[in-house]
Amino acid sequence: MHAAYYARAWGFGAFFEARVAAEAAEFLSALPRPDSRLWFALRDGRAIGSIAIDGRRAAEAGAHLRWFILDDDARGTGLGAALLDEAVAFSRESGFESLYLWTFEGLHAARRLYEARGFRLALALDAESWGVKVREQKFVLNLSNS
Repeated sequence: MHAAYYARAWGFGAFFEARVAAEAAEFLSALPRPDSRLWFALRDGRAIGSIAIDGRRAAEAGAHLRWFILDDDARGTGLGAALLDEAVAFSRESGFESLYLWTFEGLHAARRLYEARGFRLALALDAESWGVKVREQKFVLNLSNS
């Protein structure tokens, strides 16, 4: 789902696909863990959305929200909000002090979801981390005050 969407919408190629696949495989090999979760939204047995919380380094850097994506047909249905709410609730229940994610400029609907839940833009920089030049953005949600 990531490879197809980001190739079509943003021109990301094999470099992006390989990096996401490698990082997801590494994360999955560490599960199950009490500090990390992966959720899938399914329709007719097919994944139409996902989100993950990687809490393995939460004490040092905060928990990491990752792999948040929806199938084109699921966008605008409230499913993204529900997945994000589940991930944030898990992070709070786990006692994490903060939650962060990396994204890039231009994903406006996702940014609205993040900001509606209290995430704040902490850093923005031009980079080619995904094989394509983008303005990367780090959003952080402080969970210790909420």
